[in-house]
Amino acid sequence: MADRCGQKRLGDKSYRCYFELALLVMGGKWKPIILYHLGAGGVMRFSDLGRSMPDITDRMLTRQLRELEADGLIHREVYRQVPPKVEYTLTELGLGLYPLLLEMATWGLAYEQALGGPELRPGECYEPRRPRPLHPRYQMSQGQ
Repeated sequence: MADRCGQKRLGDKSYRCYFELALLVMGGKWKPIILYHLGAGGVMRFSDLGRSMPDITDRMLTRQLRELEADGLIHREVYRQVPPKVEYTLTELGLGLYPLLLEMATWGLAYEQALGGPELRPGECYEPRRPRPLHPRYQMSQGQ
């Protein structure tokens, strides 16, 4: 079958459709989780993000944050002080993904329940049963 769709380029990304472009920008194991935590947490420092994702290495977190910043989904604010302070927030483009991430979390809960996933036990740290709402810091920028 002949290829009827041409390939597009945007920066360093090659894609054939908008869905593929979206996955190139926010896909993978860690990027959606980073975006989800930033949406719920507002302003977060590197160490805060690392604590919220205990299985990610510092090297991988650094790499993913750099890619998300280069793609315009997060903003990195560096404060010139000793010791240096760096904070991360979502950009307007990154905020646009948060409703999708909430829907994915809701679907994950339904999937877990449909397949008889484990019950929560007191004292264990799991995602809350309801997805975390958007941090109030961002609600002003969305006119809410």
